[in-house]
Amino acid sequence: MTQGDTEAGRAHGPLDPARDLEHVLEVSTALAAAMNRIIEGKPDVVRTAITVLLAEGHLLLEDVPGVGKTMLAKTLARSIDSSVRRVQFTPDLLPSDITGVSVFNQDLRDFEFRPGAIFANVVVGDEINRASPKTQSALLESMEEGQVTVDGRTYDLPHPFIVMATQNPIEMEGTYPLPEAQRDRFMARLSLGYPSPASEVAMLASHGSSSPLDELKPVTDAATVSRMIRAVRTVHTSPAIRQYCVDISTATRESGAVRLGASPRATLHVLRAARAHAALSGRDHVLPDDVQSVAIPVLAHRLLLSGEAQMARRTPTTVLHDLLGRVRVPAPGH
Repeated sequence: MTQGDTEAGRAHGPLDPARDLEHVLEVSTALAAAMNRIIEGKPDVVRTAITVLLAEGHLLLEDVPGVGKTMLAKTLARSIDSSVRRVQFTPDLLPSDITGVSVFNQDLRDFEFRPGAIFANVVVGDEINRASPKTQSALLESMEEGQVTVDGRTYDLPHPFIVMATQNPIEMEGTYPLPEAQRDRFMARLSLGYPSPASEVAMLASHGSSSPLDELKPVTDAATVSRMIRAVRTVHTSPAIRQYCVDISTATRESGAVRLGASPRATLHVLRAARAHAALSGRDHVLPDDVQSVAIPVLAHRLLLSGEAQMARRTPTTVLHDLLGRVRVPAPGH
C-alpha cells in the first residue's frame, strides 16, 4: 500500500478517534513547520490559524498594512492542496461576484448557475471592509451554513471551507466597518503585530530576492483536513468545561465595562476552538488551559465596550484578561 493509499483511507474510512487524533498532531505539526518558514517569528499566530481551520471557523486578520496579513492567509492556503480563491474587496464589488449568478444558456434554453468566488475550500478576502455592506452581507449565509442561495436555489460549498479576511483598522477613508453580525461569524481575530528585529532580518534574507511562497509545497490536502476536522469533533469536553465556557460568556454580558457581550454563537466557537487547541496539544480532552488560550482571540472582536471603559482607554483584550482572572476555573477531574 502506498502512502497515498494510506492518506485516502484515513480521509474516507471509518473514524478511529485515538489514531485519528495522532494523525491530527502529525499533520498539523508539519503544517505549522511549513507556515513558520514563511511567517517569521509568529508561531502563536500560526497555531491559532491552524486551530481555526480545524475548528471549522473563519479567521479575521486585522492589523496595519505591511505586517503579513495576506501572506499568512496565502501561506495557509498554499500549504493545503485544495481549491483556493482570492477576492480583492472593493466598493464596486457586487454580491453576485461573491456568490455566483444564474445566466441564460442559449443552447440549453435554460438558466445555469455560474459559481462565484466563494466556491473554494480556502477563500482569501483582501480588505473586506472596503466592500459595501450589501456585498459584505453576501458572505453571511455561506460563512454560517456552508451554502449559498441564488434565485431560490441552494448550493452547497466544498468541504473544508474557511474564509480568511484581512482588514486595516487604521485607514477609515473609503471603508465600511463590519457590522456586528458579520464579525460574530468570524471565529477568531488575529493581529500579527510587528516582527522582532531578528525575525525582520531573517525575513529580509528569505523574502528579499524572491517570494518564499513560490517554493512552498502542500503538506496536506482537503480530504485529509476534512478527516482531521472530524477527529477534532471527537475531543472530549466535560460538563464542567462546557459550564466554564458559558460562565466566561455570561461574565462578558454582565460586566459593566461591556455594552454588548458574547453571543451564544461565540460560546460555541470557544468550545470548538478549545477542542482544536487540545488536539494540537496531543490530548483527547479539553482542559481549562485550552479554553483560556482561545478565549481572547475568539471573543475580543465581538465585544463592544461601554463609554466609560473606552474613556478609560481599556480594550476588549484587557477587559477579557480581567474577566478570565475572576471566573472560577473548574477543579481538576471535573
